[in-house]
Amino acid sequence: MKIIDLTLPLNNNLKVFPGDPPINIFNFQTYKKNGWNMKRLEINGHDGTHVNAQIHGQSKGRTLDDYKLEEFCGKAVVFEKIDDIKKNLGVIFREANIDMTTAVKAAHRLPKFIGLSSKFEMDVDVEKFFFSKNILVFERLANTEILPKKFMFYGMPLRISKGDGSPVRAFAIL
Repeated sequence: MKIIDLTLPLNNNLKVFPGDPPINIFNFQTYKKNGWNMKRLEINGHDGTHVNAQIHGQSKGRTLDDYKLEEFCGKAVVFEKIDDIKKNLGVIFREANIDMTTAVKAAHRLPKFIGLSSKFEMDVDVEKFFFSKNILVFERLANTEILPKKFMFYGMPLRISKGDGSPVRAFAIL
């Protein structure tokens, strides 16, 4: 078994969406002063490698509470051509961003989820289109260039009540 980590490391230098507050990770307590080390994290649910719940881009829709854990993982492929997209199969885009024409074709084929490499920023209209079709979207996936064609994908969110999205620890198992 081989595992490929698809998660960007969270740190204060990680780029965030323009206009969003920066990530702030700091030592809240130290071993010397408090008897243990503890970091405090100030991040948005959509910083770093993350998953978007449907409610993120719609006035009504599914929150993180409405998804089963099984929906955040499954068999996946790296996108090369539209025929790679099949019902209930995850698709990771690593070589190019997703334009609306590709998004419409992809949604018609009912993928389990869509993932996008951290090399690209998801187009807002494309993202909202996927939400309207109830397709989970993973963004800012790292190390996609070393993925094989087929693999098992896992991107588990934090259990944020009524969450619109969450950082994930994403990985592929070969």
